[in-house]
Amino acid sequence: MFVDSHCHINFEGLADRLPEVLENMRAQAVTHALCVSVDLETLPSVLDIASRYENVYASVGVHPDHEDVQEPSVADLVELAQHPKVVAIGETGLDYYRLGERTIEDMEWQRERFRVHIRAAHATGKPLIVHTRAASDDTLRIMEEERAGEPGGVMHCFTEPWAIAERALAQNFYISLSGIVTFKSATDVQEVARRVPLERLLIETDSPYLAPVPYRGKPNEPAYVSHVGRFIAQQRGLPDAELGAATTQNFFQLFKIPASA
Repeated sequence: MFVDSHCHINFEGLADRLPEVLENMRAQAVTHALCVSVDLETLPSVLDIASRYENVYASVGVHPDHEDVQEPSVADLVELAQHPKVVAIGETGLDYYRLGERTIEDMEWQRERFRVHIRAAHATGKPLIVHTRAASDDTLRIMEEERAGEPGGVMHCFTEPWAIAERALAQNFYISLSGIVTFKSATDVQEVARRVPLERLLIETDSPYLAPVPYRGKPNEPAYVSHVGRFIAQQRGLPDAELGAATTQNFFQLFKIPASA
């Protein structure tokens, strides 16, 4: 019924109990998951999991907030994306949340890394997984300048107001909502959950982070995306099955996964 469009099951706490994690998914009618890359150093663990499990897919990319890691070139990303289970480029984007003593001008390395990922998406025809935090204007500007809407993609773990969602939708992007939508204080995200066109909506866990109510504060896992889906269905006045079917279809369509999978 549901698909987790963004998780990190190669991280400690999930990787060491993968059979249990996958069984929990099955028990909650979560059929597939996308294990998302955050740097090239740990990419082999992502690809290993995707290779071993039919219903797990992978991405290739370097998180915008990761410093002191191998910096990818367009050629690097294009080559790595040839792996048969890789369906996306990312996660990529901009994150100005932890500037510290630095200024936004000091984050040009992030903006250049983002452009590299968008160019790799153009070269491979694979969609982008975009992370943005405290940087929505620059994120959307670079997406427009680099024509990111041509390969398309998803704004993952979306936490911005509706006006930002509209701008992302206008660039041919999907909106993915995480367990944050279930938090009582997340009124902006709940408005987005009600207003995003159903055909452009995805759901995710971003596990092991951001567990939804009733697991808030505990380690997250892909099975819990069912709670995200059911909460959004309630917000929209839809049956759970309809919300699940739509977001699952969107997942397969965006990431160009054959229906036979």
